Amino acid sequence: MTRHALATALTLLFLAGAPAWAEGEPPVAETITFVVSTGFWEEPVEDAGEDAAKQETAAAAKPAEMRRGYYKLIAVRQPDGTAEVHLQQIEATAVGPKIASSTVLEEFSAMKPYVTDIRPENSTGITTQPGLFATVYLKTDPKAAEPESWTVLIDDLGDIKIERATN
Repeated sequence: MTRHALATALTLLFLAGAPAWAEGEPPVAETITFVVSTGFWEEPVEDAGEDAAKQETAAAAKPAEMRRGYYKLIAVRQPDGTAEVHLQQIEATAVGPKIASSTVLEEFSAMKPYVTDIRPENSTGITTQPGLFATVYLKTDPKAAEPESWTVLIDDLGDIKIERATN
């Protein structure tokens, strides 16, 4: 095969495998300003077809299968410049990540914030306990010199707590 034929074949292979967004929309919306993936969650797989007594017997006989995943906090810019903060639980499945739940955190929406940053508790991605701890930096007045810090905490039971940071 000549160099020209090889170069042509490689170019065609590259173009055929080019991402779809090269022709149209990008795969991520331009209104997303911050995304943080952090923490983790796990819960037993529920079998809706069994009654409670059968589930207890089955649980004693074999270890429970677990659903596992991580959390994502996402700041999405709104038309007025403020942001909505979304919380997602992402399940780690055999075929890849899947959204297990998604909600807008109304505590932030009520403030009409201008989100300036979102940071995880640590940047290593390693946590030893289930849950989430992240800090959302925001301004309620876009002319304010310094942002306020708000923490989002999810404990090992899945309870969500949002409060002003006290450092």
